[in-house]
Amino acid sequence: MSQGTGGTRQRIKAVALELFTEQGYEATSLREVAERLGVTKAALYYHFKSKDEIVTSVVSDRLDRMDALITWAENQPAGQATRRAVIERYADAMFSGEEPSVMRFFEQNQTALKSLSAGRELRGRMFRLAAVLSHGDDSPAAQLRAVLALFAVHSSWFAVRTPNITDTQRKRVALEVADELLAAIADPPAPTAP
Repeated sequence: MSQGTGGTRQRIKAVALELFTEQGYEATSLREVAERLGVTKAALYYHFKSKDEIVTSVVSDRLDRMDALITWAENQPAGQATRRAVIERYADAMFSGEEPSVMRFFEQNQTALKSLSAGRELRGRMFRLAAVLSHGDDSPAAQLRAVLALFAVHSSWFAVRTPNITDTQRKRVALEVADELLAAIADPPAPTAP
């Protein structure tokens, strides 16, 4: 591993996610991650002391992106245009870079993720993002539609089983379903003149 520390950490996370997805989080050892990387276990320990640390690092990267999106969204006016912009930005993030492999890991290892503090933090951010999406409509139906709109983006990675579908097509389908759900959320009432 002759990359810089940041590149090495990214490579470790990518290989670990690959193995966790193939074999399962619980069934994969750090030794196997080191072997796939072609390094000693000691070299791997220099960067990550445990599988939990690897997953926490992956989730932390995602939490940072979600925090930025939540902060941006909370400063936008409530309404359909903002909902559409939020779900598009969210989908862009979920379909870019390493995110497809992260989404596949999450889908394959839900039980393990729930037991880690990083998984609980991720769940909390999802509910904050859903609250932004349903802002202005406090009905239970709006809350459910907001969560399901986010889930439409997530579940497209494992629920859409069409052979040879491209990531672009998968994203388009996810956004179509999310838009249908978000369109049924009421806009906040217009302010009344004094």
